[in-house]
Amino acid sequence: MSNEIKIFENKEVRSIWDIEKEEWYFFVVDVVGVLKESSNPRRYWSDLKQKIKDEEGGIEVYEKIV
Repeated sequence: MSNEIKIFENKEVRSIWDIEKEEWYFFVVDVVGVLKESSNPRRYWSDLKQKIKDEEGGIEVYEKIV
């Protein structure tokens, strides 16, 4: 795997290239920070995960977003 910093709208987004799968993976907290222009993206992501769990009756966030 290869780590790399991408720049999107003048903000850094951490990423990893999986050589075997030939796919990029991006850090969700960084993406949330760019898309929501949040000053605290880690908190925003945490609150969003909790909201999904509460609304969906305990369904895991992974199942919901995938």
